[in-house]
Amino acid sequence: MRVQLSEVNLDVEVSGEGPAVLLVHGFPDSHRLWRHQVAALNDAGFTTVAPTLRGFGASDRPEGGPAAYHPGRHVGDLVELLAHLDLDRVHLVGHDWGSGIAQALAQFFPDRVRSLSILSVGHLASIRSAGWEQKQRSWYMLLFQLAGVAEDWLARDDFANMREMLGEHPDAESAIEALRAPGALTAALDIYRAGLPPEVLFGADAPAVPLPESVPVLGLWSTGDRFLTERSMAGTAEYVAGPWRYERVEDAGHWLQLDQPERVNELLLSFLKENG
Repeated sequence: MRVQLSEVNLDVEVSGEGPAVLLVHGFPDSHRLWRHQVAALNDAGFTTVAPTLRGFGASDRPEGGPAAYHPGRHVGDLVELLAHLDLDRVHLVGHDWGSGIAQALAQFFPDRVRSLSILSVGHLASIRSAGWEQKQRSWYMLLFQLAGVAEDWLARDDFANMREMLGEHPDAESAIEALRAPGALTAALDIYRAGLPPEVLFGADAPAVPLPESVPVLGLWSTGDRFLTERSMAGTAEYVAGPWRYERVEDAGHWLQLDQPERVNELLLSFLKENG
């Protein structure tokens, strides 16, 4: 369904009955990323709310350049969406950029969060301190800063470079198809330009804000992730003030919820049931 917020209209899938779980996707996906989790969570007695973030899929792509896609704008959209749906507290689940956005929501609105499950992407301070291997894996984030250059390179030869970059993504072709719409590729890249400029990735250390004590956190990392090291997720333990649980998912790439849906569902459900 389409949900009209103050700045944008979002494409949102809401289903099931019971405690609410907010599922937040990342680059370059949409709410379809969570289709296997939605079914399992609904069957287990949870309501699922799966929005497509601004700039992605069928949701609006506002004008205003990268500032319109700053992670803080996404957090604002999600808080407004929860109010629109009359949801007070939710379990948060985020993947990739959705993990970063979910972490920010938990930090600024801890009273709205029952639990936080982060897939693939750990705490920013842990990523920054994860060493040279992680810096090498993050090379594309610097490319994405180059407006026009990145778009041309990714879309060249019928998105050949984007297709190679997505590699093992099970939904690569449908993700690329969505990026063909006018302005879609730039809007998808603008979250990197607003949220992870070079000084954030490589600048001097800044004080790290831990995830709040009141929010239990589950971290899931997959052994075949080409973009994130295990150290970047496991090291998140240092930046969690409350309960922390870490799990490795074997035989899965970056999009672990598609590669190993049954295992991811098992881990999510056990964690959600532990945390009411």
